[in-house]
Amino acid sequence: MANILTVVRQANTSPLGETAPARLPIGELIAQSATGQAQTDEAIGASIGVWESSPGVFRRHLKNKEFSHIVSGWCIFTPDGGEPVELRAGDAVLFPENCEGIWDIRETFRKTYLLF
Repeated sequence: MANILTVVRQANTSPLGETAPARLPIGELIAQSATGQAQTDEAIGASIGVWESSPGVFRRHLKNKEFSHIVSGWCIFTPDGGEPVELRAGDAVLFPENCEGIWDIRETFRKTYLLF
C-alpha cells in the first residue's frame, strides 16, 4: 500500500472559499471567515486546511482536538475557565478535545489547521 500525503500548499496566499459570518458572534462587529484547501482523510479521521477570519469576537464551538500554525495576523483566545492566550504569526497551538472559548480576532487572522 502506497503512502499518500495530504498537503496544504502556500497557506499564506491560498485562495479561500465564500466568507460567512461567525456562527456564535459576541458584540456588534461580526467576524467573517472562510476556509480553503479543506481536505479530509477518512482513513485516519482527520481534516486539514486553511482558515481565515476578519476581526471580531465569537465563541469557538469545535469539539475536535486541533493543531494550528498561525500564518498571519493576531488574536487573543480565552478558553472557558482558562487564561487568555495571545496568538501571532509564527505561533503554533494545540487545542485539546472539547476546548471551547472566545476568539477575539484583532487583525485578520489566517491559520492552517488539523482537526482530529
